[in-house]
Amino acid sequence: MLKKRAVIYLFLLLLCGCARVVKQDLAHFAALPELEGFQESDRVLILAPHPDDEAIACAGVIQQALKSGAKVKIVYLTNGDHNELAFIVYEKRLTVRQGEFVHMGTVRQQEAIKAMKFLGLTEKDLVFLGYPDYGTFTIFSQYWQTQKPFRDLLTRISSVPYKDNPSYQAPYVGESILSDLEKQLQEYQPNKIFVSHPADVNVDHKSLYLFLQVALSDLAGKIPALKVYPYLVHCVNWPIPRHYHPELALNPPDKFLFSQIHWLRLGLSFAELDKKYQAIMFYRSQTQSSAFYLFAFARENELFGDYPAVDLKTQTLSADKDVSYLDSGQMLEEQEGLTRVDPETLAYDKIQVSFARNSKYFLIRLEKPKSLNRNFRVMVYLFGYSKHTNFSAMPKIRIITAGNKLKVFNARKQSLDSGTVLDFGKNALVLKVPLDFLGDPDYLLCALKGYHGNLPVDAVGFRKIDLK
Repeated sequence: MLKKRAVIYLFLLLLCGCARVVKQDLAHFAALPELEGFQESDRVLILAPHPDDEAIACAGVIQQALKSGAKVKIVYLTNGDHNELAFIVYEKRLTVRQGEFVHMGTVRQQEAIKAMKFLGLTEKDLVFLGYPDYGTFTIFSQYWQTQKPFRDLLTRISSVPYKDNPSYQAPYVGESILSDLEKQLQEYQPNKIFVSHPADVNVDHKSLYLFLQVALSDLAGKIPALKVYPYLVHCVNWPIPRHYHPELALNPPDKFLFSQIHWLRLGLSFAELDKKYQAIMFYRSQTQSSAFYLFAFARENELFGDYPAVDLKTQTLSADKDVSYLDSGQMLEEQEGLTRVDPETLAYDKIQVSFARNSKYFLIRLEKPKSLNRNFRVMVYLFGYSKHTNFSAMPKIRIITAGNKLKVFNARKQSLDSGTVLDFGKNALVLKVPLDFLGDPDYLLCALKGYHGNLPVDAVGFRKIDLK
């Protein structure tokens, strides 16, 4: 098998078109630094939203960590039981009964066990929490301090249904997931964590990153210092080209090439790459419908990177027009005592977002072209963390604007007296959200989505914004 794949690799390199792609690819990718090597003392924790994410994003990490003598553990947030289309293709029948969805999750769990054993792990190194596939972001943003847990519309389940999982019968609420994750962190004491990316378009991938941020804040000083390496899986039109291309590097998506994300690459030997390819093949329930996509991650490297935190300092200026925003367009020098950074851009049609704060408000400014005018809509998520307030009690804010009107929600309830102000100008939209309404947080986890009418325009992944 290895020799066969090596022949394919060499053949592709000899193709004139591919050779040019490889040359350009390597020239661009040479600028990215390498992920630090693994040591025997390392305790590596891989957090996977679904069974298969650990293989397509971190199979090289697993192999190299084990070769160094390091410990490796994988925690799966869900069993991936919501991918109905994949299972229709896999089992060639419709799946509509509740028990069949649990069967789907059991199949994927067994696939993960086999794939990870192939890479050198044992079943004891794997923890399956079994929370609802495609439901964990809704839980993070809406289901805290409630006696009525989240109920999946497709599976019609409201607690973990897998009897062999440590979270069996845990209700689908934020406290359950956070408690389970903190327990894993305290028991395992990792010094390196690989987790899904905050800019990933898949909701479970976003939520696992968010739960981790809260867990690490809760456990600050209780567990050793560690490093977090997010991996990206779901991004529009990435990676390109699809299918198996071992001759190509896995580069950052074009959307993030000039962002502040500090990208790192982990180079794979051809033997490691081939083993990664074979590990992905264990996920037959997924490859039968999506092999073209999953195998696109079997390339000569793996890719990791996170945003730096945005540090907002309180401004004493009272007039809104005098507030200095952290400009999202480019890296700027310090001015007037304010450190200016690049938080991220809504890149479509030159839309840009920037942040500011004064003693009363957290402010978001979106510059927009005139062409979008009043058809421009925004959805903003704001999740605050305070060391003085249990996270379950902190507001979970969602703001929806349509033209010069807005609606504000705290979890599932609309807030009619939030004090949030919307200034909708010809070329800019400014949101002013009272800090006390946000729970007077130490930091915010903030994300935005932009729309032109009902058409999605672009999105800004979750950023950590320090306010203290």
